[in-house]
Amino acid sequence: MSGVSRESFGETVSQYRGLHEDADVEKRKAQYAELVNQYYDLATDFYTFGWGEHFHFAPRYAHEGFLESLKRHERFLARKLRLYPGMECLDVGCGIGGPMRHIAKHTGARVVGVNNNAYQIERGQKITRRRKLDHLASFMKADFMNLPVEDGRFDAVYTIEASCHAPDRVKLFRELYRVMKPGALFGGYEWCLTDRYDESNAEHRTIKKDIEIGNGLPDLSHTSVVDAALEEAGFELVETEDVAETADEETPWYLPLSGEEKGLRAFPRTPLGREVTNVFTRVLEKLRLAPQGTSQVSDFLNQGADALVAGGKTGTFTPMYFFLVRKPEA
Repeated sequence: MSGVSRESFGETVSQYRGLHEDADVEKRKAQYAELVNQYYDLATDFYTFGWGEHFHFAPRYAHEGFLESLKRHERFLARKLRLYPGMECLDVGCGIGGPMRHIAKHTGARVVGVNNNAYQIERGQKITRRRKLDHLASFMKADFMNLPVEDGRFDAVYTIEASCHAPDRVKLFRELYRVMKPGALFGGYEWCLTDRYDESNAEHRTIKKDIEIGNGLPDLSHTSVVDAALEEAGFELVETEDVAETADEETPWYLPLSGEEKGLRAFPRTPLGREVTNVFTRVLEKLRLAPQGTSQVSDFLNQGADALVAGGKTGTFTPMYFFLVRKPEA
């Protein structure tokens, strides 16, 4: 079941689409909490069906499985943060906790995942208890722009494709800076426009807009904006890299959505699999077995998926601009 009641599902879909149909970016940013919450209330079940517990992309090596690439991507981040037992780390925008559980189990560090979506937290807590990892991985329901946490609490912080939801990156990064210990590392993967993006190109603008609609984003920014925001927040830049470019040529990051990946497990993510899901949701709606609006959610998720593939193929977008920064010692 989704995080929206059957009775209000269609209304929530209309409200979400209305926020994106409004051309006022600042208005979307001002209503980002509502935008993101509505998106994940609607989309989480679709994500889980196609993606499992790890809601992100990864650079992939030839002959490497999809899930294996996601977990390796998470371990890369954990190594960069130098996590070890006894440390306490914050996962910013943790989803249902797939990466958090894997990183906590792999490193022995305690990880607190912050998420403002009650439905995702409920699902994540059940999985965490079932895996007997609640001594290492826990959830905090909060707006990551205003954390109910004392200054200097965390030994490390990371975010995996979540800070792109923030309406003001400088404000977000300053809040994370506040809750970190002096000398602590903050690393993450950001959704960004690249140097190949051309604002005067109509195709590029369409790709950008469709990615925003299909993924609950107020506005996509260039990699340089992320760097500048981190420095303005007070961090020292240690390392930045678009790790999407480290994938093998035959297995680009967008492969799971392009239709070129083979196998039954991959089918739900492919264009054909997504279209089958879309038709199925329409049938369920007509039979009143699914709430009205379910097929519209499938529509905008497919719109976003196609745009992600186009962004990857044109090189105008990356979902994994890696950054590693440090809070100064003094």
